[in-house]
Amino acid sequence: MRSKQYVTGIDGVRTLAVFGVIIYHLLPTTLPGGYLGVPLFLLISGYFVTLQLVRQMDQTGGIRLTQFYLKRLRRLYPVLIVMLTVTTAYITVFARDLLHNIKSTIITNLLWVYNWWEIGHGQSYFDRFNGESPFTHLWTLGVEAQFYFLWPLILFLLFLVLRKRTRIKWTVFILAVASAIEMAVLFDPNNLNRVYYGTDTRAFSLLLGAWLALCWPIDHLNAKLTTPAAKILDGVGISALLITLLGFFTLPGQSSWTYRGGMFFYSLIGMLLIATVVHPGSHMNRWLTNPIFAWIGQRSYGIYVYQLPVMVFYERVVEIGQHPLLNALIECGLIMVISELSYRFVEQPLAHYQWRHLPNSIRHWIDFKMHDWRQWVKIGPGVIICFIALCGLMLPSRPIKKSAEQTRIEKSKQATAQKNQQIAKGKTTKVNVNSKSLQKKYGLTSAQLKAASQLKITAIGDSVMADASQDIQEIMPHAYVDAEVGRQGNATPGVIKDLKAKGQLQKIVILNLGTNGAMNAQTIDDILNAIGSDHQIYWITPHVPTRDWEQTVCDQIKQTAKQHNNVHVIDWNQAASSHAEWFGQDKVHMNEQGNAYFTRLIVKTILKNK
Repeated sequence: MRSKQYVTGIDGVRTLAVFGVIIYHLLPTTLPGGYLGVPLFLLISGYFVTLQLVRQMDQTGGIRLTQFYLKRLRRLYPVLIVMLTVTTAYITVFARDLLHNIKSTIITNLLWVYNWWEIGHGQSYFDRFNGESPFTHLWTLGVEAQFYFLWPLILFLLFLVLRKRTRIKWTVFILAVASAIEMAVLFDPNNLNRVYYGTDTRAFSLLLGAWLALCWPIDHLNAKLTTPAAKILDGVGISALLITLLGFFTLPGQSSWTYRGGMFFYSLIGMLLIATVVHPGSHMNRWLTNPIFAWIGQRSYGIYVYQLPVMVFYERVVEIGQHPLLNALIECGLIMVISELSYRFVEQPLAHYQWRHLPNSIRHWIDFKMHDWRQWVKIGPGVIICFIALCGLMLPSRPIKKSAEQTRIEKSKQATAQKNQQIAKGKTTKVNVNSKSLQKKYGLTSAQLKAASQLKITAIGDSVMADASQDIQEIMPHAYVDAEVGRQGNATPGVIKDLKAKGQLQKIVILNLGTNGAMNAQTIDDILNAIGSDHQIYWITPHVPTRDWEQTVCDQIKQTAKQHNNVHVIDWNQAASSHAEWFGQDKVHMNEQGNAYFTRLIVKTILKNK
């Protein structure tokens, strides 16, 4: 039975939140701000938990802590444990490379401190390329669980010390602002983990929800509003919904503005949205109530928990780059099916289970005489999965073995750094343009090698450029290469300005950006403006068949070349599309043969335009 004050429209907000996060993970270039669904979840938790606690204190003068904690644990643990078990079993059988740190991952999740572990050991939430973990998104559960544990104690202390409700309200609001300020102060563009995963730096969304519960308790809201008042409330709700959607489409997760007020701003907007939905005099609750939203909202916890394992495992075996939308729909379908199975066979049964009967249930399940073959068919798969997961946990945790591509990239970076130092000093090596082996390796004539050896260029890129840098500098010894693993487009203008200041930005600039994600129009303009219109820019189209942004980035580069006379396309994507033999295991970074063809294409394209 649902509470009489169950707000059905909140399921609509949960649907908005969970689909924002899912679409962000599936199609980050389409919905770059979809991660803002997480603050909506935190706002909802902050509001309803505080509402429940304040109601208890008003009625009894205290908080039934044991009952509160047990209720939350019964809600959170079952789905989490099932997900951790099944995911670990799958990794053990099909993805052994992900077993690294699996024990720490499981233990910190079960202790609700995974977000703090991720700060020092985990992957960036925005790292979509370097072996994405199926557990990364679970940081939010740690933040929520810590809030559930600490907030009743803090709130009780506030009531005990401050007594007056007005003082308590503004203290909570000041705490929310302090959390947002801390996020801004600790923001480091080179390491987002601290501010993104930290409970203290993400607490403002929870605290704004709590503040709303203190100022706007559903029990005290008047359902009978005047028509003008209801229209104002509806207008605020619609505006908040539209602004939230705008944020989903426009606020990139690696922008400095996001952490210096942007996320706090959208949390305030989300708070206004929730305020209008819970108000009985507004129409927002009715507008956000329908069977689809109810179905998704009630399963939103499971949908959120299961989403990333499905995506990571699916995208390990399917190249999604050519058909991103179709694959996204398939992945959504798989997530929904798994979430429904979990809701029906895990969440609902355990929600009504009498846990005092657990010892009897265990004795029943281990009594082999009480089970016929049909019961074993039901429990057998679960036993096997648990056994495989246990085997995975017992395996020794070995450091992730570097691939041949990773090893070569590291060596190339070291060699390139030394070459760059020599170039900066005006010292370069000579190219033997008559070398038959060199001509054969790169498929270039003696005349082409001679012309290439005289080119003065600056190459700026990501790990693909870092991989090919030795080949580039072998036949273009004047090439100054600045390449960084994981480099995003929005970090490039700063790199260009630094190269200009050092006098290393040549008139010919090669760009290899887009492997790690698409860029918006502003980022592209910033890159071009930083280089300047008096430079010739050669932009390489990326070959990323395993990511949905491949075609988007290629289109962006070609469109930019059409709009600017000094921008030229080096179409690596097209040249490499039918040559799987040029690439390593990840199908993105080249092997030695691929690096040679990559370098050859760069040289031929530049010489053709000259």
